[in-house]
Amino acid sequence: MTILTIFLFLLGLGLLTLGAEWMVRGASHLAARLGVSPLIIGLTVVAFGTSSPEMAVSVQSALLGRADITVGNVVGSNIFNILFILGISAAITPLVVRRQLIYLDVPIMIGVSFLAYGMALDGQMVRWEAALLFLGILSYTAFSIYQSRKEQDVAVQKEYLQEFAFQESGWKTWAINIALLAVGFLFLVYGSNLLVENAAAIARWLGLSELIIGLTIVAAGTSMPEVATSVVAAIKGERDIAVGNAIGSNIFNLLAVLGLGGMVAPNGLLVSDAAIGFDFPVMIAVAVITLPILFTDRQISRWEGGILFAYYVAYTAYLILQASQHDALPIFNQIMLWGVIPLTLLTVLLDVMVEFYKARQAT
Repeated sequence: MTILTIFLFLLGLGLLTLGAEWMVRGASHLAARLGVSPLIIGLTVVAFGTSSPEMAVSVQSALLGRADITVGNVVGSNIFNILFILGISAAITPLVVRRQLIYLDVPIMIGVSFLAYGMALDGQMVRWEAALLFLGILSYTAFSIYQSRKEQDVAVQKEYLQEFAFQESGWKTWAINIALLAVGFLFLVYGSNLLVENAAAIARWLGLSELIIGLTIVAAGTSMPEVATSVVAAIKGERDIAVGNAIGSNIFNLLAVLGLGGMVAPNGLLVSDAAIGFDFPVMIAVAVITLPILFTDRQISRWEGGILFAYYVAYTAYLILQASQHDALPIFNQIMLWGVIPLTLLTVLLDVMVEFYKARQAT
């Protein structure tokens, strides 16, 4: 591997991030000027736009027959979005969320996580299964728009108006936003090609599988727009956007990114035994644990954010130890299996029991 390979990988990552930012900015301004409400822009254009790097990379990987990068990118990004992004955002400020997220969006995320895993269990996601996932994102988007038209939460509306409302202006602004949209799309296409090709070269040089590279470097890299959106939103006090962006992106990744990747792959997506046996179950566990965490006081507290972030560090450490077959791997497994995980589950269970007790006392 040469310095040029690393440079081209970083260049591809930079083009993806910049392309996503320009596409989101241009599309959001255009949608606002066409009369689309800020709330709908936030639920669709921005949430999906921040996932456009995952889409570009996964489709490019699928077309090239690199299914491990496609699958690893989606699964790794979903784990990263919850553990890293929500963890960091909650560490900045406790993330209070609205009821719809707890009772609708998070259960949908859990459901589609199980659905995707079920499709992958036989080692392959064929085209009709991928098409079914993609049909799911069309239905979810239509439903989200329908629901947003009935949104009565003043605080939520204020957040989205503050973030996405724009003033009307002349033809120059229209031209600028159309240019941002077009150039952003070109950056996504070119950047994804650079990133996929050079990620594969880095994997070969390090002696790692393309799945590991997809789960770590590629997944974290393509999730940078979500990091920026959620962290900035948390700093500005727009906590609903911070959480909604991460949950919405996970749903989009599973339905749209994995769906379209499976549809364009020449022979469907082959799913490795490693992904089926470990990474998919971790993704599902992360999705499931989100529900009780949000259910307690309808927020992610700072200490819960710290736990989420610590688990991402532990997950990444496991992948590195496992790939290198390090001597510390058995000890690490025992500590996680018999110490950290049971203690976390017990803490979450106690929180849920306290919440139920408060509800009963209130009635």
